[in-house]
Amino acid sequence: MGKYKYLLKNIGLLTLSSFATKLLSFFLVPLYTSVLTTRQYGTYDLFNTTVGVLIPIFTLNAVEYVLRFSLERNYDRDAVVTIGTKWLTISSIIVLGCLLINNVFDLIPMLRQYAVYFFLMYFVQALSGIVTAYSRGTDHVAALSVSSVIASIFTIGCNIIFLVPFNMGLPGYFLANIIGPLVQCLYLIFRMQVWKKFNLKKHYGHQEKEMLAYSVPMIANSISWWINGVSDRYIVTWVCGVATNGVYSVSNKIPTILNVFQSIFNQAWALSTVKDFDPEDTNGFFANTYKAYNCLMVVICAFIIAFDRILAKFLYANNFYEAWKYVPFLTIAIVFGALTGYLGGFFTAVKDSKAYASSTIVGAVSNIVMNLALVPLIGALGAALATAVSYVEVWAVRLVQSKKYINLRINIVRDVASYILLVSQTLVLLVLPENGMMYSLQALIILLILALYKNDIALLVGKILKK
Repeated sequence: MGKYKYLLKNIGLLTLSSFATKLLSFFLVPLYTSVLTTRQYGTYDLFNTTVGVLIPIFTLNAVEYVLRFSLERNYDRDAVVTIGTKWLTISSIIVLGCLLINNVFDLIPMLRQYAVYFFLMYFVQALSGIVTAYSRGTDHVAALSVSSVIASIFTIGCNIIFLVPFNMGLPGYFLANIIGPLVQCLYLIFRMQVWKKFNLKKHYGHQEKEMLAYSVPMIANSISWWINGVSDRYIVTWVCGVATNGVYSVSNKIPTILNVFQSIFNQAWALSTVKDFDPEDTNGFFANTYKAYNCLMVVICAFIIAFDRILAKFLYANNFYEAWKYVPFLTIAIVFGALTGYLGGFFTAVKDSKAYASSTIVGAVSNIVMNLALVPLIGALGAALATAVSYVEVWAVRLVQSKKYINLRINIVRDVASYILLVSQTLVLLVLPENGMMYSLQALIILLILALYKNDIALLVGKILKK
């Protein structure tokens, strides 16, 4: 199968997966914002954010080594499954022990109140990460797509039932978002017959050492990404309160539109870079896909910023409406997060996990410093700005680092010009009132961006039609 065809096939399958999981839930935002209070949404977000950083630490980044080593056809997949399951179990026991200590000493009252939900969130999300990584690594992308549709049906259905007729509030929201991913895991486990790969009789000391040598250095990368992406929620909560964090958290729902495309491509791209890696990029496959990807992300970002306030009126009910202010910078952050993920594929292909850490640590340190400086001055908007700047920094560092492994021929001057236009769009949206002049300027900037990328757009459309 050709390089482009293999990539497009996986993009197509993962589009089904992400569309079902993210775009459908996107339309439930009005339900969440009308049923849950800003404080309740902020509480859920803090729990979800905390689980996100604990998983790579306690599982020793099981998702990373499960994906990378299951991609190798000749590697012992029994070892991958057994070691992944081992660290899932150990990490779950650690979390359970921490929750029991908290319940005895009442260190964090909020955590004690929702301890059961927190543990279930941790276990299901950790299991989901491992199972879905294994399905991608073993090329069960079609099964993954089907499982995501099933998960979406259960998640959305449970949310509607628990929040409306049952009126369960925050506990119902917790349960709905636990049940959906759990059903997905069960489907994939039975579909791939994963239990047949689980082998307690054999000691996989050598394989475990090899996997952890790859994944442990990436714990710093995972923590740094967590700092870049969501640590600002803690600073916003600390400085502005849980309710403000609820508004800031829900502002991420509009950038989710762009995040769907980013997650689809990056999942498919990780498979292609390992399979088709070519340091010299002889036929221009990597340069062409980078240019097309960058073009697509920038253009979609421009439209999201232009229609931000209109989308906010549709999605954000009650006190959540002011979240529109934070959307532009968070959307720009996703653009650079996407490009960073693309460049990271090269490090995955050559197993240079240390390069991940060095680049993301730079952004993480910068993110914390800017958050501490900006949030007290301009509130949650400072957190959104800090997030965008830190992602730009990580992208710049990885672009330089990638030259060590691949000769990537791209038009960096043109790309930077388009990024400046995105920032101009953001300033127009934030400074000017919502009137004809504001929307006229937004339209003009979009036309300038389209003019910059006219050749790439024509090439992208031509290749899609041809395939």
